[in-house]
Amino acid sequence: MASPRVTDLLSDPLLPAEAFSAIVALTVAINETRGMVSGSTASETWPQQRRIPLGADGSLGLAEYVIAADADPPQIVLTRIQLY
Repeated sequence: MASPRVTDLLSDPLLPAEAFSAIVALTVAINETRGMVSGSTASETWPQQRRIPLGADGSLGLAEYVIAADADPPQIVLTRIQLY
């Protein structure tokens, strides 16, 4: 699931194809690993919030997502993408 902010970014026709592909690949990885994507880091104050570099070595930016494991069914929301 993506936040409205991320949905707007993905629907922007000016979004570079490389960034779009990286976001989609990240979304797949998040879903396949139930949010425990290799290279992601948890917030110290809110462990359900995770950050991960976007693109090779973070060259495209940073993504944030939240794991709502207590929800029924459990959900992961891609909350923010910060492109460089």
